[in-house]
Amino acid sequence: MKLPSQQPTDAPEDDILGTGRVRLPRPMVEHPLRQVGQRLALAFLVLAITVAIVVIDREGYKDNIDGSVSFLDAAYYATVTLSTTGYGDIVPASDAARLVNILVVTPLRVLFLIILVGTTLEVLAERTREEWRQKRWRSTLRDHTVVVGFGTKGRSALATLMATGLKKEQVVVVDPSSKVIDVVNADGLTGVVGDGTRSDVLLRAEAQRARQIIIATQRDDTAVLVTLTARQLNKGAKIVAAVREEENSPLLRQSGADAVITSASAAGRLLGLSVLSPSAGAVLEDLIHQGSGLDLVERPVTKAEAGQDVRDTSDLVVSVLRGHRLIGYDDPEASPLQLTDRVITIVRRARGAVRTTAKPSSWNGAANGPGRE
Repeated sequence: MKLPSQQPTDAPEDDILGTGRVRLPRPMVEHPLRQVGQRLALAFLVLAITVAIVVIDREGYKDNIDGSVSFLDAAYYATVTLSTTGYGDIVPASDAARLVNILVVTPLRVLFLIILVGTTLEVLAERTREEWRQKRWRSTLRDHTVVVGFGTKGRSALATLMATGLKKEQVVVVDPSSKVIDVVNADGLTGVVGDGTRSDVLLRAEAQRARQIIIATQRDDTAVLVTLTARQLNKGAKIVAAVREEENSPLLRQSGADAVITSASAAGRLLGLSVLSPSAGAVLEDLIHQGSGLDLVERPVTKAEAGQDVRDTSDLVVSVLRGHRLIGYDDPEASPLQLTDRVITIVRRARGAVRTTAKPSSWNGAANGPGRE
């Protein structure tokens, strides 16, 4: 199999520039222009209040030019005072005017300055807050799920896991496209912009501490490189990879993948089965959609089931996992069940049951560019 000499993820050049950046999901904020408009309105309000105070108490002020304070003089004085310019041509002369300056005008001046420098302060505060959030995120992230590649395959795999109870806080998506990561963040997931074949990118996704890694890249050679890198970083994680060509499956397993799914062959088999028996195809389609209807579930054998025949269990057992060996339900060695066994069963969800987590509509289209799988 030919390995690419350049970026294996086929990422646009402008996206590659952001390689390795971790993006945590952010709460919804107002549009920047609306924020600027609100600050300007508040600044003009403070200025208007100051002008009104000076106009009301104009007799307590002295203009060194003509001795009287007009409305224009009041507006001029309020402007230079709030901006801390203070030319000294108009000054509070009476005790009342000076007291109002101390108790009212000075706080208004401070508020006006805060509004003017608010953008700079917000940028600094946001940067500090983002660093704190990332440190806290890294310190608490353990046994999570890393999804490398967020095309159709990656999104479908994640939707299935979330339907079984996986929390958004336990998911990190790695993709070379910054637009895809924007969509991921909008749905409350953490994303890393970068090439999954690079160890530094996977380290930023904390792949070395992940429980399971899903590799759903567009190309088989990329999947091999990602699998090798991920297995090198994490010896104990469960790695599941998808390939397009069945001939590349052994190479993925040799690279360290625990399970390899051939997407093209699987889709073709489902199509063929649906031609032979549409009902059988519908049942199989139902089985691979977790959360409603018929579900395939792996669970441990209960104490009550230990020692029983496979056919005597309350659920429909299709296979028994004994150690690292998978035994079919019709194999004589499957019975009796042992307490250390795990069984793969078919269960039916309650009628009208809603999936725990449906695939967000934002995952459609925006994250699925041309040719993305």
